[in-house]
Amino acid sequence: MKKTLLFSIFCILFFSCKKEKVIGVISETAMVVSAREEVSNIGNLILKKGGNAFDAMAGMELALAVAYPYAGSLGGGGFMVYRLEDGTIGSLDYREKAPLAATKNMYIDSITGNIIPDKSTLGAMAVGIPGNIAGIFASHEKFGKLPMSEILTPVIALAKKGVIVTEKQQKRLEKYRDGFLKVNDSNFFLAKAWKANDTIKRVQLAKTLERIKLNGRDEFYKGESAQILVDFMQKSGGIMTLEDLAAYDVKWRTPITFMYDDLRVISMSPPSSGGICLAEIMKAIEPYELDKFGHNTVKSIQLITEAERRAYADRSFFLGDPDFVTIPTETLLSDDYIKERMSSFSFEKATPSTEVSHGNIEIVESDETTHYSIVDPFGNAVSVTTTINGAYGSKLYCEELGFFLNNEMDDFSSKPGVANSYGLIGAEANSIAPEKRMLSSMTPTIVEKNGNLYMVVGTPGGSTIITSVLQTILNVHEYNMGMQEAINQPRFHHQWLPDEIRMEPNKFDEKLQKKLENLGYIINTERTPIIGKVEGILILPDGKLEGGADPRGDDKAVGF
Repeated sequence: MKKTLLFSIFCILFFSCKKEKVIGVISETAMVVSAREEVSNIGNLILKKGGNAFDAMAGMELALAVAYPYAGSLGGGGFMVYRLEDGTIGSLDYREKAPLAATKNMYIDSITGNIIPDKSTLGAMAVGIPGNIAGIFASHEKFGKLPMSEILTPVIALAKKGVIVTEKQQKRLEKYRDGFLKVNDSNFFLAKAWKANDTIKRVQLAKTLERIKLNGRDEFYKGESAQILVDFMQKSGGIMTLEDLAAYDVKWRTPITFMYDDLRVISMSPPSSGGICLAEIMKAIEPYELDKFGHNTVKSIQLITEAERRAYADRSFFLGDPDFVTIPTETLLSDDYIKERMSSFSFEKATPSTEVSHGNIEIVESDETTHYSIVDPFGNAVSVTTTINGAYGSKLYCEELGFFLNNEMDDFSSKPGVANSYGLIGAEANSIAPEKRMLSSMTPTIVEKNGNLYMVVGTPGGSTIITSVLQTILNVHEYNMGMQEAINQPRFHHQWLPDEIRMEPNKFDEKLQKKLENLGYIINTERTPIIGKVEGILILPDGKLEGGADPRGDDKAVGF
């Protein structure tokens, strides 16, 4: 009797203390995940109308410009990785480009030799030639099913109706109000004291989208909108011309692919550093029994940190726009090279970044990007990361067209060896040149398992993008988590320089942090309070889809 009673008490205590498994949105047929519910709803609507992932991509990209101006805009650019139903893969580079009048030393004071403060981050001189409109039209022309007019209709309706301000959005607007007023008129509409539950209507943006609906891609690059944009940019002190816009083109690229256990990882190639860095890190840790080390333990954090340190050192020196520089991709991803890179690693102590070549350069890149993931009813998958770089880009807003302009020029190495606004250092490979694309950390990724579609994942987060995507994939594969559970986990990051492990505050045990410090690691829980906002889709064993949306933002998964 006593034994039975004790066993019953044990069962009650065990099961009441056991954490309930977190599960994301489950759907039978299709799934979209993005930074805002309004954006996901438009993607879902397009798929329900019979559109495919590429139709949804166009609608969601434009809807982000309406609902999420923090990182979405007609004035930005991005990368798409795709996998068709038959297993065909590819990627699209619609990253911004430097204007024709750009020069290598355009941000350097000719007298002092120092970088001119704010010139590459704030206002018209920070702006690269936008690629978003060219990107969605190129994708749609190659793979789309629905007419572009049908895709644009709900986006225009959303712009006219307006978007309700969330509490997180209110805080963002308050934080950047002073920045808005540095480069825009004092009556700039987003600089007013917007509160949660207010509605922001985007009337001018709706008019721009209506012209694009009528005239197509050329409206933005050669039409009335192009002329308005160039006039505005030159009036604001910029160097963008009609020739710049007319000359803009996208690039279809071959993705970076590699194996990790029984997974085939498909990610973005340069000028994104994401795929190469992700491959270097995962290939470096693959020989170790990460699952046995345990999730976010001292040993697993050590191993991942040291692999990240070496990959980011290589990133800073070797990577840039492949149309301008030769990148030794084959060598960087070879087993012998990676084995040699990890030969100095020991669980006994940290490897100081001063002892890890390459670089002498620190990486700084905007955290304020956005990502969306799509799986359509036909089995196509799309992973897209898009950005205007900093929060609200250059803060410069074209009232007549209704959108912010990027400050993507800061992602070049303005002065090789000097960190950009996010602490990322770059080398000659990423120096400024006319029509060159700036290096990025964006890592839109698709994962196959045993030849079948398994995951679609990506995130914003600047230099932390690569490590956030990495940890999400590992959480699913090594630690048997679902997508939402994997996304919810606390994250850490190391980027070679500065030589520190960034950890999300109040998420990691103090004893664990102390053990890492005793091994020679510097812990920083203040620099990056939020590491990534991952949007992921996992194909479950029964064929259903689990959409995971990051609780760190207003993100939303929607499916049917």
